[in-house]
Amino acid sequence: MHSNHLLLEEPIRMASILEPSKASFFPAMTKIVGTLGPKSRSVEVIASCLNAGMSVARFDFSWGNTEYHQETLENLKAAVKSTKKLCAVMLDTVGPELQVANKTGNPISLLGDGLVVLTPDRGQEPSSELLPINFDGLSKAVKKGDTIFVGQYLFTGSETTSVWLEVSEVKGEDVVCSVKNSATLAGSLFTLHASQIHIDLPTLSAQDKEVISSWGLQNKIDFLSLSYTRHAEDVRQAREFLNKLGDLSQTQIFAKIENMEGLTHFDEILQEADGIILSRGNLGIDLPPEKVFLFQKAALYKCNMAGKPAVVTRVVDSMTDNLRPTRAEATDVANAVLDGSDAILLGAETLRGLYPVDTISTVGRICAEAEKVFNQDLYFKRTVKYVGEPMTHLESIASSAVRAAIKVKASVIICFTSSGRAARLIAKYRPTMPVLSVVVPRLKTNQLKWSFTGAFEARQSLLVRGLYPMLADPRHPAESTSATNESVLKVALDHGKASGVVKSHDRVVVCQKVGDASVVKIIELED
Repeated sequence: MHSNHLLLEEPIRMASILEPSKASFFPAMTKIVGTLGPKSRSVEVIASCLNAGMSVARFDFSWGNTEYHQETLENLKAAVKSTKKLCAVMLDTVGPELQVANKTGNPISLLGDGLVVLTPDRGQEPSSELLPINFDGLSKAVKKGDTIFVGQYLFTGSETTSVWLEVSEVKGEDVVCSVKNSATLAGSLFTLHASQIHIDLPTLSAQDKEVISSWGLQNKIDFLSLSYTRHAEDVRQAREFLNKLGDLSQTQIFAKIENMEGLTHFDEILQEADGIILSRGNLGIDLPPEKVFLFQKAALYKCNMAGKPAVVTRVVDSMTDNLRPTRAEATDVANAVLDGSDAILLGAETLRGLYPVDTISTVGRICAEAEKVFNQDLYFKRTVKYVGEPMTHLESIASSAVRAAIKVKASVIICFTSSGRAARLIAKYRPTMPVLSVVVPRLKTNQLKWSFTGAFEARQSLLVRGLYPMLADPRHPAESTSATNESVLKVALDHGKASGVVKSHDRVVVCQKVGDASVVKIIELED
C-alpha cells in the first residue's frame, strides 16, 4: 500500500456521532447492487428496493431458468417506470462452479469426524455418506490434505450451514473426505469450493454462452459479471463472445475475483476488465483469514488508481435472517467505503433474505455516514501523484473540475458526455459532491436503420461512486459550437433543483465541450 493513513478526515467530532442521520435525495454516493430472487421479485418489493437506494439489479444464473428471470426482469421494468428511477441489469454467470445437486431437497446432516465421499456419478442419491458432484476431474485435481468447502452460501459465520472437508484419500474417480465440523446442508443446490486448487473448466461455460446469447441479448444487459475470472485471457474471450453478438458489444465486463488464481493475475485482469467484483465469499475461504483485509485494501487501491469501478460483496450476511447487521458488519461496510469501494453487492441478503428493503436502506445509511468522513483531500493528492505528469488532456480537465468544485464549495458537478468516459474520470477523483452525468445521445446507423446511443452509457454509470446519470434530449448537442447553447444545461439544473441537490445561490461546476475545446466553468445560480 502506498499510504499509511486511513482515508479518514481528522478530527471526527463526537457531536457528529450523536446527531441523527439526515435523509437526502441520494441516499449515498456508494452504489448498491441487489440480487433479485424469491424474496425480491414482485413489482412492489423491487420498487421499494429502488426507492431505498438499489441502482443495479443482479440476476444470478447459478439457479433459476431464463423464464423465471425474465418474469423478474419484467417486474423490474414496471418498478422502474413507477418509481422513475434508472436501474442497470447485471447478468452473473455460473462459470466453473462446482455444485452438489440435491434433487430430493431433503436436508443432509454431516457429523464432525465422520467420512463423506464426493463422486462424479450424478445418478447416485445424495446422503450424509455420499455427495454427487458436477465435475469428473476432482479426483485428478486434489490430493490428501487438501481443503474443500460445501454449502448453500459458504461460511457465513453461522457454521451450521456449511461444511469443511479435508481430503483423506482418492479412490479412482471418488474423493474420500473427513468432515471437520457438524453441519446440515439444506436446499436443492450446494456450492463446492476446493481451496487453492486449479479446476480445469472453462470460465465461460456452454450454459453461460447459451444464457448470454438468448436472455442477455434479448434484454441488452448492461453488465456481465464474469464468475471465477482467473486470467486476463478469460476477459478477452468473454469480450470476443459479446462482440460477436453485436448488440452486446457495449456491455461492460466485471471480472469476479474469487480465488488465488485470480488474485495472482489481478493486475493483468484489471487492465482488461471494465471493473472488478471482489467476491469475498469464496476468496475469504481461499485466503487465510488474516490476509482478507489486506487483499481488499490493495485491490481497491489499484482499482481506484486505474479509475475502474470496484464492487465489494458479502458485507451483511446476518441480515439474511435479522433486521439489524452485527457491529462487525456495520464497521465492515463503512471500511469498504473508506477503502474506496464504488459499490456494495448484496447476494443472499436480498435474494432470499427476509428483509431485502431494510438491508438496502441500512447499507445505504452506513455508506452515507462513512462518505462524510472520507478524507477527500488526501485521496485527491494521492490520485494526482499516481497519475503523474504530463497528464492527458481529459485527465487534466477532470481533476481541474473536481479541484474547482471543492475550492468554490459547489453543490454539484455537471458533466456533458456521450461515451460516459469524461464523467467517470471526474468520479475517479472522488469529489465530495454528486456528479450529474448528462449523457447526450448520438445518432448512429448500420446502413439499415438509425438508432440513438446513450441509454447503455447512462445505466453503466449507476455502478460508479458519486455518478448520477441523466439522458439528455438528442436535439441539444453536448459538443456545442458556442458557449451560449445553454438549453441542455437548464434541463440539467432543473433536474438538480427538483431532486434537491441544487438550490438558489448555489455554485455549480460545469464540464463540457465547446467546439474542439473542453471547458470547465463555474456558475452561480440566481433566485
